[in-house]
Amino acid sequence: MVCGDHDLVKQLKTDPDNAKLGPQDRRMIDFALKLTREPAGVSRDDIEALKQSGFSEEQIVDIVLIICTFNFMDRLADGLGLELDPEMEKLVEKNKDR
Repeated sequence: MVCGDHDLVKQLKTDPDNAKLGPQDRRMIDFALKLTREPAGVSRDDIEALKQSGFSEEQIVDIVLIICTFNFMDRLADGLGLELDPEMEKLVEKNKDR
């Protein structure tokens, strides 16, 4: 998976559609992108594809909850015009090329 692979993390941030992933991780990322970009387009077939990739129903629920939480928090912050704390801004800036 991604732990410790800074090049893969960078590729996922800049070009997620072409990141070099194993089949299960690719399926999960494709699902995350679809749920984020076109949520109304997600269907039972997408869930079945995750199951066929080896994810359990519990893991699929976790995947969906994590995606939804991040999307919610991003939209909440954007909708309220919130800005990052200056210390967090420094951390993001320091690690943006990792």
